[in-house]
Amino acid sequence: MLLVADPDTTLVGALASALEREGVDVAGASDGAQGLIQAGALRPDVVLVSATLTVIGAVEFIKAVRVSRTVPVLLGVGDGHAEQAVQALAAGATACVARPYRVPELLPMVQAAFTGEAGARRVLVVGGVELDVHAYQVRVAGRAVHLPLREFELLHYLMRNTDRTVTREQIMRHVWNSADTTSTNTIAVHVKRLRARLGDVDDRLIQTVRGVGYRLVTPPTPV
Repeated sequence: MLLVADPDTTLVGALASALEREGVDVAGASDGAQGLIQAGALRPDVVLVSATLTVIGAVEFIKAVRVSRTVPVLLGVGDGHAEQAVQALAAGATACVARPYRVPELLPMVQAAFTGEAGARRVLVVGGVELDVHAYQVRVAGRAVHLPLREFELLHYLMRNTDRTVTREQIMRHVWNSADTTSTNTIAVHVKRLRARLGDVDDRLIQTVRGVGYRLVTPPTPV
């Protein structure tokens, strides 16, 4: 069972409907106090808590759960929650996920909890870039690089599709969770900032495919 502690009951209802079609039982709690009661009574396999949790905040909620349970706890974060994500991971959160929630991102994590694999670290590596999905950390040539949440999600999506071209529409849908195809300049700005933070000064890592989108490529192996 997945317990979702989130004040947005409409969002929880939509997520529950989608996950239940995939065979996942979902219980909801609208605030942190109710969530802790549910966590104790239902003993869920995994907990998803929103960074916007009320009554008892997300970080305190995670600390309270960690007193008695080793259950995987995912933190749902949006823009402006980077500091909260750091505090939640320090308090014992297993990983951060984008909010509004996306079933393709959540489902593998929830299924991993059911099979006992949730504690395994998932690190994507392309050339000298390492992205730790669970710890929300990025390293370039061994050096830690801080990325704002949206740039982290963008890099994660590009690395999951290494050596494949992804369209601007796909990026808007999977990273911004939006069907708006008119905000391509937003993507270009974030790609530019991401390249700068990664030291991709000549665009060899993240390539622009004119008229289509972007492609993150595996650097050639030195001879």
